[in-house]
Amino acid sequence: MPDKILVTGGAGYIGSHTCLLLLEAGFEVVVVDNLCNSSLESLRRVERLTDQLIRFYKVDLTDFKALSKVFEEHNFHSVVHFAGLKAVGESSQIPLTYYEQNIYGTINLLKAMQSNDCKRIVFSSSATVYGDPASVPITEDFPISATNPYGRTKLFIEEIMRDQSTADENWQIVLLRYFNPVGAHVSGDIGEDPQGIPNNLMPFISQVAVGKREKLSVFGDDYPTPDGTGVRDYIHVVDLSAAHVKAIQKVDSFKGVTTLNLGTGNGYSVLEMIKAFELGSGKTVKYEIVTRRTGDIAECWADPSLAAKILGWTASKDLNDMITDTWRWQSNNPQGYES
Repeated sequence: MPDKILVTGGAGYIGSHTCLLLLEAGFEVVVVDNLCNSSLESLRRVERLTDQLIRFYKVDLTDFKALSKVFEEHNFHSVVHFAGLKAVGESSQIPLTYYEQNIYGTINLLKAMQSNDCKRIVFSSSATVYGDPASVPITEDFPISATNPYGRTKLFIEEIMRDQSTADENWQIVLLRYFNPVGAHVSGDIGEDPQGIPNNLMPFISQVAVGKREKLSVFGDDYPTPDGTGVRDYIHVVDLSAAHVKAIQKVDSFKGVTTLNLGTGNGYSVLEMIKAFELGSGKTVKYEIVTRRTGDIAECWADPSLAAKILGWTASKDLNDMITDTWRWQSNNPQGYES
C-alpha cells in the first residue's frame, strides 16, 4: 500500500502542484482545504493530469472537530501543511484574522496529528521569517524576525513546532522557507489563480498582459537596489513542489526539526521581471510606480546549498521557464479556474 499523505491547503497554488507530484511519485493523497483562496477545479485538473483520485474534505483547520474526523477516517503517514492566509499587505490590515487562521489552525492540526500518532510534517514556511536581512544571500542560520503579521505567523508557527519537537522527540519536522514561487505546470492546466487583486508580482503581471487588469502597481522605486525596485529570488512552483516530495520521501530519516531554504540563489528586480515577461510573452505590461508597501524590504534571495546537501534537491528551471509557463497558464485560462 502506498503511504497516505494529508495535504492541508492542497487546492491552492503550491498545494495543487505538490499534490500532482506526490501522486506521480506513488503516494496516496488526501486534501483538506476551506477554499477561501483556492478552487476545487485545481484538484479536478490534477486528477485528470495524473488519472488518479484525490479524496477531498472542505474543512477549515480552525474547526478541530471536523479536522479530527478526517484523521479518524485515515491512517496518515505524514502531513504537508500549506493551509493559511498569505498576503503581506492584507495581514497588516487584518492581523487578528491571520493569527487565528494561521496559528490557531496549525495548533489544531498538530493536536489532531498527536492524537492519531502521526508525527511527521513538512511545513510551508517563508523567507519572510528573516525580516529585513542584514546581507544576502540568506542562509538558514540567519537571525529570524518579521516585518509584518503574515511573516510573524510563520515565525511563531516555526517556534511552536520547535517547542513541540523539544517536548516529544518522536516528531520529525521539516520547515521549508520559500522565497518567491512563480510559474505553472507545463501543461498550462494548473497555475496561480488568486481571488481578487493579486498580492504577488507574477500573477499581477500576467493578468495585465492578458487584459484582465489595466496596469501593474510597482511598490516603490527608491530602494537601495540597482534600479530602485525590490529584488527577490523567484523559484518555479514545480521546483518548489519537487522539494516537498523529496522532503516527504526522506522525512523518516530526519530527527527533530530540519530547516531549509528553497530558492534559486538568484535575485531579480521588479522591473527586470516586467521586461523578461514582455520578452517572453510578446505583450506590453503597463505599470505605474506607487508608494512602498508596509512590511516590504529591499532585497531577499537565498543560499539554497543546504537543501541540495540534505534533500539532494536543486532548482532546475530558469527565469525563461517561469515566464513561459506562467504565460501559457494565463493565456489558456484568462479568468483563472473560472475559464
